[in-house]
Amino acid sequence: MPHSDDFLAVHDPAAVQAAHEPGSENRRWWGFAVALAAGLVLLCALTWLVSVQRGLAALQESTATRADRYAATLESTLDRYEFLPALVSLHPFVRGLLQAPGDPARVAAANHYLAEVNRRSHASATYVIATNGIALAASNAGEPGSFVGTDYRFRPYFQIAARGEMGRFYAIGITSDEPGYYIAQPVESGGKVIGVTVVKLNLEWFQRAGGGSAEPLMVSDDHGVIFLSSVPGWQYRTLGPLPPELHDELGKTRQYHDRDVTPLPLEPLTSPVTEWLAATALDPGARLVRVRANGTNRDGSERADRYLELGRKVGPADWTMQVMAPLDPVLANARNATVAAALAYACICLLLVNWRQRRQRARDMLYSRRLLEAAYDELERRVEARTADLMAINEKLEEEVAERTRAESELRAAQDELVQASKLAALGQMAAGITHELNQPLAALRTFSDNTRVLLERGQLGAAEGNLSAIADLTERMGKITGQLKLFAGKARPPRRSVQVRAAIEHVLALLAPRLSGVALHVDGLDALPGIAVRADELKLEQVLVNLVGNALDAIASAAPAQGRIDLSVRAEAGTVTIQVRDNGTGIPPEDLPRLFEPFFTTKETGQGLGLGLAITSSIVREFGGQLSAANADGGGAVFTIVLARAPAEAGAPASQTH
Repeated sequence: MPHSDDFLAVHDPAAVQAAHEPGSENRRWWGFAVALAAGLVLLCALTWLVSVQRGLAALQESTATRADRYAATLESTLDRYEFLPALVSLHPFVRGLLQAPGDPARVAAANHYLAEVNRRSHASATYVIATNGIALAASNAGEPGSFVGTDYRFRPYFQIAARGEMGRFYAIGITSDEPGYYIAQPVESGGKVIGVTVVKLNLEWFQRAGGGSAEPLMVSDDHGVIFLSSVPGWQYRTLGPLPPELHDELGKTRQYHDRDVTPLPLEPLTSPVTEWLAATALDPGARLVRVRANGTNRDGSERADRYLELGRKVGPADWTMQVMAPLDPVLANARNATVAAALAYACICLLLVNWRQRRQRARDMLYSRRLLEAAYDELERRVEARTADLMAINEKLEEEVAERTRAESELRAAQDELVQASKLAALGQMAAGITHELNQPLAALRTFSDNTRVLLERGQLGAAEGNLSAIADLTERMGKITGQLKLFAGKARPPRRSVQVRAAIEHVLALLAPRLSGVALHVDGLDALPGIAVRADELKLEQVLVNLVGNALDAIASAAPAQGRIDLSVRAEAGTVTIQVRDNGTGIPPEDLPRLFEPFFTTKETGQGLGLGLAITSSIVREFGGQLSAANADGGGAVFTIVLARAPAEAGAPASQTH
């Protein structure tokens, strides 16, 4: 049974009209949209806060576990070496040295003993200091940077041990310039301190313990100076500003040698949201901090890395170990959860909007039907008129396409005829030279034939056979000359897969041999071309070369025919073959270079050319998928460059054999 509102909408035209009043409909939609937007904002805020709260709790739990593990590792190392100076102080070699510091034998025995202790305990250094602060023996005695003879009176660990107490101190060595943890033990005799034994430990391995993870790890002393850190830029920085008197004390004790101890830009995150999160999700020993870094974010704000900081007290020297867990994964998970909640909310909103639209669609049906009936009648009239116009346009387009097809066919036929005419024109220019070439073998044929008849009459068969061989060679030579002309004058055939470049150049040079007489011809790169082939048609490629060499001959003839020179170079690369034809003629005027390949444009005198040679040549090269360019050469003359696609050599061999 239909809904009562839908039933009213279909059967009450007045209700339909009221439902389509612009003001009331817009107000309803605006109110609905504002309610959905407010719900989205509230949902996203709650989702983000809950996700961050849970993420911080989980991050704190995992970080606390790692912090306890790091603290236990450092504590065990310090405890393991805590009693080593006391054991060293009890050895007779050490006590004997302190009683007689000037005895070389006792010094050597103490050095040997300290070196053995240091090797077995894997400490950085072990040494003995007299009451005047001078080191008497050391495990690195005799080595570069030995501690022997160094004055340590300024070091706090010596001063504490000299008073009869155990001294502990972390500092950078003034001799080795290597940081370490110093444990000093007083050596007493008769209730009086007679010396100090010191063991130095290298703790830099500890800052590498957290270097493989994404969370920075650092250890600071009782003054707040960070002396161990998995982040190199944080080492020897302070957790806060140092008082002037403490700065002076660090300078006097040379605890950190020549390092510039400056505050680390670390500050707590302070905002109502972070304070609420810290109060609800974190333990008292944890806090949210940020460390300002160099550079800026994309929005121009100062770049800062945010962390969850957990601290642990370690060692007898009142050190503080801090593990910094990045907050970015927690915030990223919160963003993802917020986006997921927003998407879910959006899906619910879409369902609500869809349901609302379906109800609205039921109200719109009657109203739309009336509009559609009127629009349908008008559309029918317009469609009929538009259909008639489209049919007329379609017929006109078909006529234009047919006309264009006929024009392209005629243009292609005319181009082929122009190519053939260009070849025949080139043949006409070569006629005189060919005639000269044929006259010489014809005269020789007449002489050899007369001599052969006389030799046969005399019975000199051997000499007659030699004349007949000469006649055969002359006949073959004349056949090659006329064969080249016949082949060049023939119609172009469909393009083959590849053409041997060397064979094509040799055929062209043989064809133009009469015109090249008296011209200095230099061919470069031809011997390196066996098997090099290009994708082209052999006849058209030879026509291109004949046109370019013929133009070079014309340029030489108009400039300095007695000193004419033509350079033909070939260079094969990975995927292309480049052919250059250069002459030492007058060159090409710069203003003519842009129009050089236009049809009917010529730089020759009237009656000496139609201006089609270079246009046809450029068209043929483009048909091969190559490029033809022209330029003025350095030193005078012009240079034409052909770049063709290279083809497999074995495919080009049969093409060259047709000649």
